Amino acid sequence: MRTATITRKTAETDITVQIDLDGTGRYDNQTGVGFFDHMLDQLSRHALIDMTIRATGDLHIDDHHTVEDVGIALGQALTQALGDKRGIRRYGACHLPMDDAQVRAALDLSGRPFLVWNVDMPTAKIGTFDTELVREFFQALATHGGITLHVDKLHGFNSHHIAEATFKAAARALREAVEADPRRADAIPSTKGSL
Repeated sequence: MRTATITRKTAETDITVQIDLDGTGRYDNQTGVGFFDHMLDQLSRHALIDMTIRATGDLHIDDHHTVEDVGIALGQALTQALGDKRGIRRYGACHLPMDDAQVRAALDLSGRPFLVWNVDMPTAKIGTFDTELVREFFQALATHGGITLHVDKLHGFNSHHIAEATFKAAARALREAVEADPRRADAIPSTKGSL
């Protein structure tokens, strides 16, 4: 079973993440940050990863610690659920259109964290949500998930659409990367023999 539960508690946040990589995209995410919950729901649904997240954080300060720490815990859960990564496709990519926005995401479950982020947001806020936190989430996810992740905005003028397209494109790429490779079901997808 490719599942994981991670609990992360600090002076700033208290987070539990449960995932099932072989799910159907069921989600139940409650972080106290409405727009972020909406994005996590998109990530789950389009990656076909069942996801339950509970987070309480110092939202009286701002959303930063909650968003970043959920990214950390989710990355750790992905690492745990993938194990030695035997039999996975490893790579995934997606060009995703959403109305005015088009975003490209490509990733490698390499164990070598790296984020390339070419996404500018036209506004500083989406409702009360700081748009710079989209990058913070993906930085934490890539770092703690051992993911090489490239995200590029090709078009877009609506910040909500751009942000949502980044989550959906990354989700579709992740779905592809974690899927079983029917031609190499027992192999580590690397000439090194480990990832």
